[in-house]
Amino acid sequence: MNRRKFVKTSSVLLTGTLMWPGGNLPRRKKLKFGWVTDVHFAFRGAKWNRFYSESILKLREAIDLFNSLNLDFIIETGDFKDQDEKPVYEKTMQYLKAVEGEFRKYKGSRYHVFGNHDVDSISKADFLNVAENSGIPRDRSYYSFDKNGFKCVVLDACFKEDGTSYDKGNFDWTDTLIPRPELDWLEQELEGSSFPVLVFVHQRLDGDGTGEYFVNNSEEVRRILERSGKVLAVFQGHYHEGDYKKINNIHYITEKALIEGSGEKNNSYCVVKVTVSGDIRIDGYRRMEDLKV
Repeated sequence: MNRRKFVKTSSVLLTGTLMWPGGNLPRRKKLKFGWVTDVHFAFRGAKWNRFYSESILKLREAIDLFNSLNLDFIIETGDFKDQDEKPVYEKTMQYLKAVEGEFRKYKGSRYHVFGNHDVDSISKADFLNVAENSGIPRDRSYYSFDKNGFKCVVLDACFKEDGTSYDKGNFDWTDTLIPRPELDWLEQELEGSSFPVLVFVHQRLDGDGTGEYFVNNSEEVRRILERSGKVLAVFQGHYHEGDYKKINNIHYITEKALIEGSGEKNNSYCVVKVTVSGDIRIDGYRRMEDLKV
């Protein structure tokens, strides 16, 4: 399987220099991983431009490609599953088990990020009991792991403004926060890392806290990332159209949602490569654009 067999609608080339404290990044092995976001799988009819029941087949295409490559891991950045118009707990769990079964066909390390739809009618514990993060304790909704001389930090922004966790639909999807205990943990992770850092989150961190797609305290989170001097990029979902921003030398890359549109031509997924020189390259498939920063 190769990229020429897949349809890409456009290509974007951006340039920039990733800096490490004291100069350019040290020479390290390159990191290569597969990335999907906003799968939204459920056996239900289409609504808006979301074809819920087709997304498992789209994910299968991505997993088949990922298995043909020598990747370090794969990750999905939230809204992995969905629910019926009138949700039923048992059916929602069936959707989660089905899409996780497809994700597990990847023959390597796999990781999940919490999205708001992942707890639309089930709890975080319900999700974590099914969706496995390789080598991570089952009770961890935010966590980190090291790969090939890089630290990967997974954040959970599924908390309300008062700091309480989303639970079984008890939330407003526009009210999203990274609470103080998680921020303290993040600071410790960054301070203790001798590696350059990649951050993964569902809701966007590249805003001012206003607008329905952005984490309420995103500016505070960014200050923590920037003070460390170690964060190269943030990989996000949630905003289905995708986007790219560079803020204070950190790249914020929002992937296009896999769920949008019908048929294989409307799939969206990518392979991310972080090179030994510190460059980041995204090879996009179907609707997902190429990106080089």
